[in-house]
Amino acid sequence: MQAINTILVPVDFSEHAPKLLRDAIYMANRLGARLDIIFVVESLSRYSGMTIPHISLAKLGEELRASAARKMDAFLDENMDETVPHRAQILHGDVAEQIVAHAVTNGSDLIMIATRGFRGLERAIFGSVAERVLKNAPCPVLTINPSQ
Repeated sequence: MQAINTILVPVDFSEHAPKLLRDAIYMANRLGARLDIIFVVESLSRYSGMTIPHISLAKLGEELRASAARKMDAFLDENMDETVPHRAQILHGDVAEQIVAHAVTNGSDLIMIATRGFRGLERAIFGSVAERVLKNAPCPVLTINPSQ
């Protein structure tokens, strides 16, 4: 097995995100790895052509990215161990595709991702980002059940 120098940690700012980050910090400390912490703003392109009063989709996308950047700063201020090397980034597009693309582009050695636990109809409708990442990732994926 190759050395793990970079761990990709996609977060969603849910109530489970701090646990995922704590687990990733523990792993990074044990392995001497850097954390790449990302948040993906879902693409709004599927809504093009729809009318939203008083704001264009482009403007809404800009607002969402700016809001995500503020949330990332606050999330890291509250939860990050500053002794662990890390970098944070806000991405835009399909969540699973962007996670995998980031792992490829940045040479991630491991992806740590939380499972949401959708069941039944919710899973059929929304699918699983973790499952799509697991199937397409260029490196090992460690899934974390945040409720345990």
